[in-house]
Amino acid sequence: MTDFLTDVKTLRARAREQIERGPVTDAYGADLARVIDVCNEALATELVCVLRYKRHFFTAQGLGSGQVAAEFAQHATEEQAHADLLAARITQLGGSPDFDPDTLTMRSHAEYDASPGLLEMVREDLVAERIAIASYTEIIGWLGEKDPTSRRMFEGILEQEEEHADDLLTFLQKMEP
Repeated sequence: MTDFLTDVKTLRARAREQIERGPVTDAYGADLARVIDVCNEALATELVCVLRYKRHFFTAQGLGSGQVAAEFAQHATEEQAHADLLAARITQLGGSPDFDPDTLTMRSHAEYDASPGLLEMVREDLVAERIAIASYTEIIGWLGEKDPTSRRMFEGILEQEEEHADDLLTFLQKMEP
């Protein structure tokens, strides 16, 4: 028997005593309230990105806009999936996902954009992706081993945000003289 493991009787007793805490056990090492707040900020970021990509999809015009607009639509769908993951995790941790449209842009790390030109849209979307990448990288480091489930969720989201940035950079390089 190893010294660092809690004995089974103690684990069983704690599980019964703290049943109302759901998945959050004594082994959870992060600041729960702060993790929920950080996840809500990320949720706001993802929702603003959905709205920005949707707007860009519907307003993209000009030469080559079809392929770029299709990418905007795909990114919007993937950003919505990120928002859904975050909302589910917030709920799982006992929090309440904040979808309040009145405060959405204030809580978001990325900004909404209504650029009229395709090149500007791509640039602004790339900026937003870079913000998400930097932010989520910091969150992953901050979570470390204190909340491995949330960390892995952010790692998966980060991987897709990096793909988005790469896609947008490719378009930007083709579009710029």
